Amino acid sequence: MDRNPSPPPPSRDQAEEEAAGGDCIGSTVYSKHWLFGVLSGLIQTVNPESTKSNSDDEEQQMELDEEMENEICRVWDMSMDEDVALFLQEFKAPDIFMGVLAKSRCPRLREICVGILGNMACFQEICVSISSDKNLGQVLLHCLYDSDPPTLLETSRLLLTCLSQTEVASVWVERIREHPAIYDSICFIMSSSTNVDLLVKVGEVVDKLFDLDEKLMLEWIRNGAVQPLDQPQEESEEQPAFRIVPCVLEAAKQVRSENPEGLDVYMHILQLLTTVDDGIQAIVQCPDTGKDTWNLLFDLVCHEFCQSDDPPIILQEQKTVLASIFSVLSAIYASQAEQEYLKIEKDLPLIDSLIRVLQNTEHCQKKPEDSAESRTGETKKSDLTQDDFHLKILKDISCEFLSIIFQVLTKETVAQGLKEGQLSKQKCSCAFQNLLPFYSPVVEDFLRVLREVDETLADDLEEAFPSSKIGPELTSVPVFLF
Repeated sequence: MDRNPSPPPPSRDQAEEEAAGGDCIGSTVYSKHWLFGVLSGLIQTVNPESTKSNSDDEEQQMELDEEMENEICRVWDMSMDEDVALFLQEFKAPDIFMGVLAKSRCPRLREICVGILGNMACFQEICVSISSDKNLGQVLLHCLYDSDPPTLLETSRLLLTCLSQTEVASVWVERIREHPAIYDSICFIMSSSTNVDLLVKVGEVVDKLFDLDEKLMLEWIRNGAVQPLDQPQEESEEQPAFRIVPCVLEAAKQVRSENPEGLDVYMHILQLLTTVDDGIQAIVQCPDTGKDTWNLLFDLVCHEFCQSDDPPIILQEQKTVLASIFSVLSAIYASQAEQEYLKIEKDLPLIDSLIRVLQNTEHCQKKPEDSAESRTGETKKSDLTQDDFHLKILKDISCEFLSIIFQVLTKETVAQGLKEGQLSKQKCSCAFQNLLPFYSPVVEDFLRVLREVDETLADDLEEAFPSSKIGPELTSVPVFLF
């Protein structure tokens, strides 16, 4: 059976009969009377008047009657309609669902109730009302400790919906901050779940939280960073100290092949971590974590994204994830150049990938020759599309990372790059075109090294890019003060 089957449409006679009696909810054909009946049955489900033994009652609560499941699933689908959602709100349905979540042990019923609340929260007025109910908020956050993946998925969806509403986002951030155990629960999901849909949705929640509140991100970075020295090993194994970066990496590996959008989310989480020094240290301070992060991201850019046989236009699909990856790699590279996993031989594949991205960016940014912009030669800033904006960000990040690598290239590495083709004249020209004039000193230093290996190529590049020409060595000159 589908987890959320679509309800059968009411018959025409039934719809006309209900409409004639004023039984319709808003402008829909859904019956108020029927909905009252379902909600009353739902209350009865969690408050049974029964003389059965406790064990029988508990066993019954773990399962949901098929007829009740079909009816409550119909409400779940109906709740996507604003009129129905408002009617449920008016009828105090959130209080009923809160009672179900507080009392019921049936995973399917809990999933459906959270799902209905998630649909209702898509409407701003209802989202504000749900968010202002402190008791309901506590119950919903407690659902993050659930062991049922579908319930966790619907809870994460509801949280993401509320966090995306500017009027109530801060309320939920503060509630999450007040519940440190939520960090452990989310880290446990990211590090151990194989449910890709759940991992993606949890990742979106974490990404949104970090984007909204740097203070919370710092708290989560520091959680589990230091293991108490006097803590017995046995206790440590029973209560592992989750560290945010390994958990994010594990989730990224899990979603990598099945959900590109999910991988994009987790790469952006890593990028947000590198916007604070504690986040960078969380990645590089532990050699194993730094190595795992570097190896995963290096493999993505050198063997998966923007490959030599890919059409340039593929960059439009990969621009945001590549921007995040290059940003994180750049931060690691700049802070940990002495680490073993940052061997110099890895510079050339990275240079090759970076230059290919810059070449493809230029291709994607070209306007058709017959477009109005190309005829007038003018492009207003306001005319830039979101794609243009993200391409510019990718270009800026790529240039910065390329400049960092260029600064540490040795004569031997340049010679190897010339031999293998990563530093051909065409690729060097592309690099110079993008690096100049903002990274002129870097280009000049690279040319000095290149001249020792291939003087002819260095001369050709200087001629093609006059602004890169190396000036005479400065000598001590008397300074006169007037």
